[in-house]
Amino acid sequence: MQIFEWIRFVAGTVLLIMGLGIFLLEMFGIYKFHYVLNRMHAAAMGDTLGLGASLTGLILLSGFNITSVKLALVLTFLWLASPVSSHLISRLEVVTNEHMEE
Repeated sequence: MQIFEWIRFVAGTVLLIMGLGIFLLEMFGIYKFHYVLNRMHAAAMGDTLGLGASLTGLILLSGFNITSVKLALVLTFLWLASPVSSHLISRLEVVTNEHMEE
């Protein structure tokens, strides 16, 4: 049983570090790209992947209890809300941008 705890700890830690790395790549992409839609894409993908990895790591580290159920619900909500809101903001940019080529 002790080996299962270590495997769960290592997997949770790896997922948290992976989520942190994805967030760092997201920040690099936001500052590197010049066009606003490219920045939106980097931010949306980074948020979705980074939050998914980080919250999955926290679920593994907390064990299987009511806290992990709450984290799973938060993860589900963020996975549904983040791409939709990013899509709506990017559609607003496309509609209101006067200098965009058609």
